[in-house]
Amino acid sequence: MPRIVRDADVAWDGNLARGDGAITAASSGAFTSLPYSLPTRIAAPEGKTSPEELLAGAHGGCFTMSLAGELTAAGTPPGRLDVHCRITMDEVEGQGHLIVHSALDVRARVDGVDSDALAAAVDAAHRGCSFSSLLRAAGVGIDIETTLEGGD
Repeated sequence: MPRIVRDADVAWDGNLARGDGAITAASSGAFTSLPYSLPTRIAAPEGKTSPEELLAGAHGGCFTMSLAGELTAAGTPPGRLDVHCRITMDEVEGQGHLIVHSALDVRARVDGVDSDALAAAVDAAHRGCSFSSLLRAAGVGIDIETTLEGGD
């Protein structure tokens, strides 16, 4: 795989407690000015995003692509993969607030695959996903729940 470089632009106005910001996908333009703020990061989102939500999308997206690749390489390409990722940030004594956990809930529709073959593909996908590797290296716990739908 070639070296991949992507970037984002982030703007912030005001102090931490009352300020707000916006995140824009600079490379692709896929999203512009996604609003975020401290109150909506730590309380109700109120239609705004957060770094943790963006990380959940990144981890879920990377893992899903990795799983599709593993299943395809095994000769059983997926019909559909639905992955929900939940990132948890918590206060860690003496270290402040840290990302401590990522939970992936995988629902897979794959013909010709049993639960053992899916489990093997999920394990390989987890090892091959760069965001899983990044989170593991940072000491983040990762749990993966898998449901096979419509497989053999």
